[in-house]
Amino acid sequence: MDALVKDPRFAATTFLVVDFEGLTPAGRPAEPIEVAALALRPVGDRLVEVGRFEELMRPPADVPVTARDVQLKGITQQMLCTARPAAEVLARLDARLTAPPYRLVAHHASTEAGIIGRQAEHCPVLAATPLLDTLRLAKAVVPGLGSYGLDGLLGYYGIPKPAGRHRAMPDAEVTVQVLARLLDDGCADGRWSTLLELDAVAGLQPNQRPHAAPEVEQCALF
Repeated sequence: MDALVKDPRFAATTFLVVDFEGLTPAGRPAEPIEVAALALRPVGDRLVEVGRFEELMRPPADVPVTARDVQLKGITQQMLCTARPAAEVLARLDARLTAPPYRLVAHHASTEAGIIGRQAEHCPVLAATPLLDTLRLAKAVVPGLGSYGLDGLLGYYGIPKPAGRHRAMPDAEVTVQVLARLLDDGCADGRWSTLLELDAVAGLQPNQRPHAAPEVEQCALF
């Protein structure tokens, strides 16, 4: 990652690795039920965690948690009944983002972009922040891999699958590990040495323009 940290734009950016778990009601967009975010900053030749956020979210009353959801994610209806709604949770996360510039990072980032875009009114900073897609980075670094899903990349890099796979924080944590390996390998191959080059390979623009940002209490976590 040595080449990237020499780029002033990369060195000045906080990378926010995000992961959502959601429910997928028929005929409707996914409803988020959990979010995790890990804030990383370049320090020396690596990305160092400087903050984290994790919270469950209560889905609309007409979107039930199915038996398959419980089996896959380990999240039950009872766990969600006292959680805050997504609008409130994402507003709480957004209020922590007081030290730009940021880049959101996610695996198959269009999914996260869609969820954030639908909540843009409540999380204007998140909704206005460009994304980097680790799936696109992987396709550039590891051409011809059988599967570019997160499990496929964990297997390729020999990263142990977390016990809580398909929960937001464990998935975000292993995405951080995959991101670090991809950035290192891409630098070693001469594929990128600047943030602009990363954006050209794997960048996504926000799905929606946000509403005017409300005044929020300043918080230094991120």
